[in-house]
Amino acid sequence: MTVIDGSTALVTGGLRGLGRAFVGELLARGAKKVYATARTPVPSEDARVEVLALDVTDDASVAALAERVQDVDVVFNNAGVLYPGALLTADLRQVQETFDTNVLGPLRIARAFAPVLAARGGGALVDIHSALSWGAGAGAYGASKAALWSLTNSLRLELAAQHTQVVGVHLGFADTEMVAALPVDKIPAPEVARIVLDGVERGDREVLVDDLTRALKSALPGPVEGLTIPIRR
Repeated sequence: MTVIDGSTALVTGGLRGLGRAFVGELLARGAKKVYATARTPVPSEDARVEVLALDVTDDASVAALAERVQDVDVVFNNAGVLYPGALLTADLRQVQETFDTNVLGPLRIARAFAPVLAARGGGALVDIHSALSWGAGAGAYGASKAALWSLTNSLRLELAAQHTQVVGVHLGFADTEMVAALPVDKIPAPEVARIVLDGVERGDREVLVDDLTRALKSALPGPVEGLTIPIRR
């Protein structure tokens, strides 16, 4: 388990959507400092929040962040992109960017901050997946989240020796700008953050946020036709 009170946290993509909710919940639970990253940083009015520039697709940007930030106990791999489009027709450059951001981005962060977490006693690495890790019909985004789920499961094994708690988070649709146009039921972002931080503090290795996610995971042993997420259009 990881204690949030008195800790220092890093949240990638921390100025919008779920990232902003994670920052707020961390502070509410007593985090003494939160580093929030964005490609275009805007200073925070809260002295406990330091906003830093980061492009998770750029090796040098990630390395510079890790060199600058050496006091982190909890890392949230939250930054991500979602481009609409079917796998057979989407712009291949957007497919590549999706994987570079949603899969290799978290891996870059994990590699850069594993030594930092080790030096702090282990800490926690939290990867934000999706119910779409298991559900068909979301094009490159769903495929990238499936890859991230696998990556997280392997990182959990590799980081066990340094006592890092690796948490995989799965959820349906949070009420954020990313999915504002989708006509689906959405979970308030602060509620997601509360559920996730509860899991981190309990010592969970996986957090299934909502009923949709739990239903999809329970369907994994069955026929693949059961792994389709209906989205009204």
